Amino acid sequence: MTSARLSSLDYLREIERLANQVRAAASSEGWLSYDEDPGDATALQRSVNALARALRHYHFEGDGCLEEDRPLVRLVGACLLKPGAMPAGVEEGYEEVCARIGVEPRPEGWALWNTWGDGELKVTMVVSAVETTEGLLANWSRGRALDPVQPLPSQIALVRHGWIGPMTFSPRAVSRTGLGGRPLS
Repeated sequence: MTSARLSSLDYLREIERLANQVRAAASSEGWLSYDEDPGDATALQRSVNALARALRHYHFEGDGCLEEDRPLVRLVGACLLKPGAMPAGVEEGYEEVCARIGVEPRPEGWALWNTWGDGELKVTMVVSAVETTEGLLANWSRGRALDPVQPLPSQIALVRHGWIGPMTFSPRAVSRTGLGGRPLS
């Protein structure tokens, strides 16, 4: 599937899909290694092993692969607020949560990015980057620790002191805090 009509993002997804097929084929043949290459590995096997170790994640808008001019935002966690699809444990409706946070309800919903401000101050950024957050959560659910690029100023509705939850912790935050997937008590 090579086409000059693929967007840059679709091209990356296609390359990653094909690379994952190569990785899967090597694994099914029983010689794929994520550790140091065995001494008897051929040049092709060493290359495929390096490829498998380098495969990072499913690409999405804002993953940092194409937006090289914007820094990454280190997130401790994220949450999606959408009409009719609120996070588990949230008793309020979408409109009520939006009012409590201080943003107007949007049909597309909002993403809450829990991060740090100056001086390690815990802050929540309320952003319109819902698709980016869906991509993050898909990667985090597979244990892939990655962070999004800094949202554009027009994507930031507001920044609130403290972390707003419930949130899905990033894999890095889980390992850093020692939670190991256990809920905070």
